[in-house]
Amino acid sequence: MENKKFYITTPIYYPSGDPHIGHCYTTVACDSIARYKRMQGYDVMFLTGTDEHGQKIEEKAKERGITPQAYVDGIVEIFKKLWSYMNISYDRYIRTTDDYHVEAVQKIFKDLYDKGYIYKGKYTGKYCTPCESFWTESQLDENGCCPECHRPVVEAEEEAYFFKMAPFAERIEKLLLETDYLRPKYRAQELVNNFIKPGLEDLCVSRTSFKWGIPVTFDEKHVVYVWIDALSNYITALGYDNGTYDDFDKFWPADVHMVAKDIMRFHAIIWPAMLMALDLPLPKHLAVHGWITFQSKTGEAQKMSKSLGNVVDPFMLGERYGVDAIRYHILREMALGADSAFSNEIMINRINSDLANGFGNLVSRTVAMADKYFSGTLPEEREEGEFDASLKEIVLSLRDRVDACIDETRLKNALEDIFTAVDRANKYIDETEPWKLGKDETKKARLASVLYNLLEAVRVISTLLSPFMPTTMPKVWEQIGAAADEATYENAGKFGVLPANVTVHKGEILFPRIDMEKEIDELNAIIEKNMAEAKSKLSDAEKGSEFTPSALEEEISIDDFGKCDLRVALVKSCEKVKKSKKLLCLQLDDGFGGRQVVSGIAEWYKPEDLIGKKVIIVANLKPAKLCGVESQGMICAADTPDGAASVIFPDQSLPCGSKIR
Repeated sequence: MENKKFYITTPIYYPSGDPHIGHCYTTVACDSIARYKRMQGYDVMFLTGTDEHGQKIEEKAKERGITPQAYVDGIVEIFKKLWSYMNISYDRYIRTTDDYHVEAVQKIFKDLYDKGYIYKGKYTGKYCTPCESFWTESQLDENGCCPECHRPVVEAEEEAYFFKMAPFAERIEKLLLETDYLRPKYRAQELVNNFIKPGLEDLCVSRTSFKWGIPVTFDEKHVVYVWIDALSNYITALGYDNGTYDDFDKFWPADVHMVAKDIMRFHAIIWPAMLMALDLPLPKHLAVHGWITFQSKTGEAQKMSKSLGNVVDPFMLGERYGVDAIRYHILREMALGADSAFSNEIMINRINSDLANGFGNLVSRTVAMADKYFSGTLPEEREEGEFDASLKEIVLSLRDRVDACIDETRLKNALEDIFTAVDRANKYIDETEPWKLGKDETKKARLASVLYNLLEAVRVISTLLSPFMPTTMPKVWEQIGAAADEATYENAGKFGVLPANVTVHKGEILFPRIDMEKEIDELNAIIEKNMAEAKSKLSDAEKGSEFTPSALEEEISIDDFGKCDLRVALVKSCEKVKKSKKLLCLQLDDGFGGRQVVSGIAEWYKPEDLIGKKVIIVANLKPAKLCGVESQGMICAADTPDGAASVIFPDQSLPCGSKIR
């Protein structure tokens, strides 16, 4: 067989705290693809790791009274423990503090400098420490804060090195629009419109205001800023510009980089520009997925957050339901590019419907009937009959359908196809009624055929499921009497692999059915306990249910208040502001001909959530530009206990332009 190679990567994770179920999706998805490719006979390199430099790490370590290295060592230990627990089969784990990576990044930085793509300049503007981002005055939100996280910024002026982006704009635009590099494709135009068409700005790639980073060899008061440090891991881990590994020529370019949507821009624009500057081949595909969002009791989807108290502990979930059930659930729920809501109810329903009632029931019924009617060993006499051909057709076509989904990184669709075969096999039981055949001695040959067909269907299905649920499927093979060399990728395209006189072995229930009501009560108790513990560790400003109103502003007169003109307005249209993840641009009917207002509420509201609703605006506020977009007023919103913003919606019957008094 040709020695086929496959290289897949997760982003390297920033060690900012304990991991939760939201961190698991990318790594479990890449692990499943890597396992599938190994099953197909590929020589696979699966890379993951941690991004360990930066000002935030330096500050967190100082707060704890330890060195930055000691801080990241502790967090990395937690991540590695989680990946082991989740059965992640990575081939290499890179840390940006590894000596070989430091050596390679220094060489890459110098190479780009020597080629004229990096130059020294000075940055003057606003800096957000939590986001590690510089902003211009016009990009700040309506409160003069970071447009991304809405926290205060500081004045920053420092000498820095910059990477020239403009020379690569045309090539990157073609990469995004004219190739299948980016998945899903619909995100390409968004990137081009928001970042390339307005003109790619040069990228700050060094800092002098902190020390926890890789020193620039020819100017050691500078440390390499996040982009060249973190993104280079995909090639330094293969041995590029270092002597620790020697896999670069073998595995580069990468077949798949998989990332979450919030870091799409860095991998879709900045990383290709760096590779172009280095004259290196580009990765074949960038797969961008959404977030696992937490569905609150009110039905709202919220990104998982410690301050919201909704962090779901994967260790706890695995202990209750099994790691494979959790792996299956998160992969089955998320379509490529879209968010998927997580709630206890959604998870338990999925486990009960697909795994307990679906696949688990198929295995247990088939094995139990073989044990009951033939003492576990099927006779060799056979009698084919109605419904056999349609079952075989579904099973024999399954591998090709799953192959296509894996090649296109559509894992949800792969699992949907597999469970179509599960449903067909369960329907086959109802159609053939083996319990009736078992009562008639003259029908034993037909019964043997039915049970053999079911065992073969289970063999193929479980083989294709094994990359997704690697712990459970070997238990299935043991129960159905399949040897290791029978549950292979090659045999997943065949029917009739098991010996005619196969012997089954009754075993434990693979996926016990969960009592929904009882389990929800127990999980809610655990989550509430975790919320209380998490809030006890937060500052007063971060606490949720223990909300303390902010201090009252100084007293004003009724005349002062009268200067503030509050009006009712109807949201006619709404869209996200380019260059910002936090701002929405609303076109309003204010009763006076209309106006445009920019508001930093995109984190909590989608444009479609607001269109058609009436809001209260500060109508006589002096116009200001936010991220270059003019805002002619302000939307009134209230602080929530978890630090979010809740828009105040007036009675929908009020006419546009009505004065609030």
